[in-house]
Amino acid sequence: MLCGAEAWTLRKKEEQGLLIFERKIFRRKYGPKYENGEWKSRTNRELEEMSKGENIVKLTKVQRISWLGHLEGMVEGRMPKKIFTQELEGTRRRGRPRNRWKEKVERDLQVLGVRRWRELVADRKKWREIVRQAKAHSANGRRRRRRRRRRRRRRRRRRRM
Repeated sequence: MLCGAEAWTLRKKEEQGLLIFERKIFRRKYGPKYENGEWKSRTNRELEEMSKGENIVKLTKVQRISWLGHLEGMVEGRMPKKIFTQELEGTRRRGRPRNRWKEKVERDLQVLGVRRWRELVADRKKWREIVRQAKAHSANGRRRRRRRRRRRRRRRRRRRM
C-alpha cells in the first residue's frame, strides 16, 4: 500500500482518510473484543496502543525524509536529481498554490527541528539519526497531552463528588 509513498504530498484531509482506512483494516484484522459477556468494537485508542503509535502517515513522512537524503546523494546527471533541483519557469495559476514535495519535506524537517539539512545529508550517520528521530517523533503528542490533562481533570472532579 505504501509503494511510492515517498513521493506523496498529502493534505490534511487525505492524511485523515488514510488514518481512517488504517483503523478500519486494524478493526477487521483484530476483530471485536469480548468483555463482560458482550462483544465490543475496539476504540481508536486501543488500536493506537496495539500499533505502538505507528501509523501510515508517520511512515510516509519517514520515507519522504529518507528519499530526500537519497536524492541529495545522487550524481547530478541522474533524472530524479535533475527533477528535484530544477526550478520551473513561468507563473503559477491563479488560486491557492499546490503542495510541492520539496516544501512538504522541508516542513517535516522543520517540525523535527532540523536546520541546515543540506549539510547534514552529507554526513550519512547524522542523516540516519534524523531518519530515526522522524520515526520516533509523534505529531500527535500535543493532542495526547491535552487528552491526558482532560482525563486527570475528570478524575479529580469525580473524586470531589
